[in-house]
Amino acid sequence: IAEAGHLEVDLVHHCGASAHGEYIYTLQWVDVATGWCEIFPMFGRGFLVMRDAFAYLLQRLPFPVNEFHPDNGDEFFNKFLLRYFQEKLPDVYLSRSRPYQKNDNRYVEENNHSLIRAYIGHERFDTPAQLAVLRKLHKKLWLYHNFFQPVMKLKSKEYVEPLKYRRIFGTAQTPFDRLLQNHCLDEATQTKLENLRQSTNPLALRDEIEQLIMEVSSLPCAE
Repeated sequence: IAEAGHLEVDLVHHCGASAHGEYIYTLQWVDVATGWCEIFPMFGRGFLVMRDAFAYLLQRLPFPVNEFHPDNGDEFFNKFLLRYFQEKLPDVYLSRSRPYQKNDNRYVEENNHSLIRAYIGHERFDTPAQLAVLRKLHKKLWLYHNFFQPVMKLKSKEYVEPLKYRRIFGTAQTPFDRLLQNHCLDEATQTKLENLRQSTNPLALRDEIEQLIMEVSSLPCAE
């Protein structure tokens, strides 16, 4: 996919060793073409929570959505959220992964680890205090990932012999640089995001991320 706007969607469960009771989730969108990521932590996964999370990320996303591609979870495919998509996003195509085929959502599945688990692990988070800190942390991770983390993308596979092939990767770029390269942004949005990157010190940002990780890790759970 060459154009931006085709988004893989998933939920990261912050339930720890047990899925008992209510706890915090991270809603994540990953753009297939550029790697641009949107993340938002929320308490529970009922319709109202999901609706508000989608609305928040839609207003922050710097380019139009063409497609949402979640897995088959009923948090995405229920009559209330489907009605919301039909009413608010009638031009957006809603596709879905095949059952038990995680590779259908491989970009967001990889980001579940590299952008979420790599920083806060598999611990349980289930209190309003933890949610408040996670929302601060996720804003910092959003900024760090999209503007300062170059990643390589697979360009092609070259078969060298039967059942063996060599992967060919392009030059590593940040998601924001890929948006610029693909001319995905209008002038006002591009200027706003360029100013945001220029005004951010990545070393200070890393320190802020580490401090927030320590802060949320020190907070007790409800259960």
